[in-house]
Amino acid sequence: MAETADPKTLRKVIVASSVGTLIEWYDFYIFGALAALIGSQFFAEGDSIVGFLKALATFAVGFVVRPFGALVFGRLGDLVGRKYTFLITLVLMGGSTFVIGLLPGYAQIGVAAPIILVTLRMIQGLALGGEYGGAATYVAEHCPPERRGYYTSFIQTTATLGLVLSLIVLLLVERSVGTEAFNAWWWRLPFLLSAALLVVSLFIRLSMKESPLFAKLKEKGEVSKNPLRESFVNPENRRLVLLALFGATAGQGVVWYTGQFYAMSFMEKTLGLPRDGVWTVMMVSLLLATPLFVVFGHLSDRIGRKKLMMLGCGLAVLLDVPLFMGLQAAGVDKVDPNWLMAGGIVFLQVVFVTMVYGPIAAFLVELFPTRIRYTSMSLPYHIGNGVFGGLVPLISTAVVANTGNQLSGLIYPLAVAAITVVIGTMLLPETVGTRHGDELHASET
Repeated sequence: MAETADPKTLRKVIVASSVGTLIEWYDFYIFGALAALIGSQFFAEGDSIVGFLKALATFAVGFVVRPFGALVFGRLGDLVGRKYTFLITLVLMGGSTFVIGLLPGYAQIGVAAPIILVTLRMIQGLALGGEYGGAATYVAEHCPPERRGYYTSFIQTTATLGLVLSLIVLLLVERSVGTEAFNAWWWRLPFLLSAALLVVSLFIRLSMKESPLFAKLKEKGEVSKNPLRESFVNPENRRLVLLALFGATAGQGVVWYTGQFYAMSFMEKTLGLPRDGVWTVMMVSLLLATPLFVVFGHLSDRIGRKKLMMLGCGLAVLLDVPLFMGLQAAGVDKVDPNWLMAGGIVFLQVVFVTMVYGPIAAFLVELFPTRIRYTSMSLPYHIGNGVFGGLVPLISTAVVANTGNQLSGLIYPLAVAAITVVIGTMLLPETVGTRHGDELHASET
């Protein structure tokens, strides 16, 4: 059996991994929350919807390149180690976010502005592609197998908390300086603050040691010499990668981005509700739902990962259309929307997210052997989230703009979630109790 960390060390591991990952999500999602404003700052003047779509496309670029980051940094993590790899990703993410805060707009440097902006988003996407797999793997390889769902679920909270943190900072800055001043320059401050957050996170992470499983693997000389080949050329492992993608992470990705990001852009752009009210509703709803990531992660240790993930996807497929109709009803009065109703609807959507997302880190870790775990789990996760999920706001907004039907944007995410339910229910293995997380690869084979 693998050695696990003592409780004090384990707490330190979880805090260090979670804080760093939360900060990376904060950096990544500030852009999404400000997509409409960024469209007006960095692209040529024109139709506001077109500018918004361009900003969403730039936002989506960060998601599309995430699988490439998973390949690059996953390979590095399986060759060199978990700790040093996600130190690199943290610096890349924080540095890119800080530079976006300094970047002149289209009015100052013309077409160079969107080109540089897209480049920085690509760097952010590459960094995030390496961060999540490293953090989840690092925590999982320190904790006892029977509580893996519980401990890795703290990593799962960081994506939502990163979005909450970005909304809190944005609201505080806007209400401090006023909307006009915020739109003119002060929107840059949340990006610039990432430098301070980066220093704090680096200080915490530099004190961490390598995971005990990987350290023992390295000591025995059993580190993979070619993680990419072992992960994707080996037929059995390739089958597991495809199952993880289409039977779990694709559905999880679209449920996540529909319930959080698309719900936010739907209220602000499609329904035309006030931005600060939308941000407040999202922030409160997300905060109230966040503990459920840990609840469902812990529950997955008892009843299994697969049941909860399929249930969350299935509920989203059945209920998201009625819930978005509820958002329409809540936003009928643009002057005085029913914010309580809107908040309750967003909360329910995030409950579906927590059911799918809470157990998924433990599931992915347990699906693959230690020697190629970082690489193997990172790619399906970031294709599912970065491509299938990350494109939800862009595709759904474009569909609504072309059809004129406010609910037509749900066709894409709900179709993907439905496919995941079918494939996952029929073919996905249950990973609780497997030996991959407990023993070194040499012992497993």
